[in-house]
Amino acid sequence: MTAKEYAVARLSGDGIGPEVLGAAAPILEAAGEREGFSLRWTDYPFGAAHYLRTGEVLPPSAVEEMGAMDALFLGAVGDPRVKPGILERGILLHLRFHFDQYVNLRPAKSYPRVPLPIQPKKGAGLDTLVVRENTEDFYMGIGGCTTGGTASVDLAAERGLYSLEGSLEGRFSNGVEGAFQIGVASEPAVRRVVAWGCRAARDRGEERITLASKSNALPQIYGFWEEVAAHEAARQGMALSVVNVDAMCYHLVRTPDLYGVIVAPNMFGDIVSDLLAGLSGGLGVAAGADIGDSLSMFEPIHGSAPDIAGTGRANPLAAILTGALMLDHLGEKGAARRVEEAVTGYLQSAPSSSLPFEFGGEASTAKAGELILGRM
Repeated sequence: MTAKEYAVARLSGDGIGPEVLGAAAPILEAAGEREGFSLRWTDYPFGAAHYLRTGEVLPPSAVEEMGAMDALFLGAVGDPRVKPGILERGILLHLRFHFDQYVNLRPAKSYPRVPLPIQPKKGAGLDTLVVRENTEDFYMGIGGCTTGGTASVDLAAERGLYSLEGSLEGRFSNGVEGAFQIGVASEPAVRRVVAWGCRAARDRGEERITLASKSNALPQIYGFWEEVAAHEAARQGMALSVVNVDAMCYHLVRTPDLYGVIVAPNMFGDIVSDLLAGLSGGLGVAAGADIGDSLSMFEPIHGSAPDIAGTGRANPLAAILTGALMLDHLGEKGAARRVEEAVTGYLQSAPSSSLPFEFGGEASTAKAGELILGRM
């Protein structure tokens, strides 16, 4: 009999979400059985089908209920039948902001027999961790377009750390039309994500973090980032390197394993982590998590892939590895290792035909999951 039970909200969502979560869940359950705990799933229907049927995106009652659970496992959100932004902002961003999930965690690791477009230089494979600030920057949703060359932008926003108030008036001469998008950085938000990155680097046995910045072109917001990050890294006893994000992307495509832990503002972290996903073998092995001090959310970064939904061609490895991140976050590090070792063993020794379609094989989503489960 298992001694511990974790309550996990499961939101399979859209497209390939139900397929990849369906393959991942039995593997996570098996890891729990071997490590002395169980997972109690609570399923939620929210996504495109529910929205099209009811007009409801994510009711407050469900958010409150999720808040009492230990974690949230998310498949994917997005559907071509729904106007872009409705589900993404109404579900993903709403959950991130409501639960103040201030770290978007994006590991980039190379795995056996997963083709890499560029080989790492050090010979030990790629193992980089992007720690992306998840609540501020140009993703605040603050901005507006002009009418007759004039715009009035409401700066009001609510975050876990503060409330933002005020307005911005702007006017182009000669009635030129345009748009404003406001980026925001606050000292406590920068400090906490840098501190998180420092702890992650220390856990990996590293003595340095690298900050993705661009203060030469945007000195106010990213100069502020650099100043606060340097002070916080020193407080944490961690060395800090600062690299302009364009130079970082240049170096990554020449030396993919150049960096260990990268800490980044929201927009740069989004871009760099997707680049690293490509360098580590593709979205099919790209796990992700939104971490906060209350409910944290775990989602593979590949999206809903509506073009292959229902075909069985989706690669479930990203969802399975995302599940390992969830187990690690719950403190079940032994179970997380079991899951990752099962994935690695499958990739090392499975016949070529038993690999996912993405890697040249013929294994369906469900079949790949079954083969990994057999290694637990």
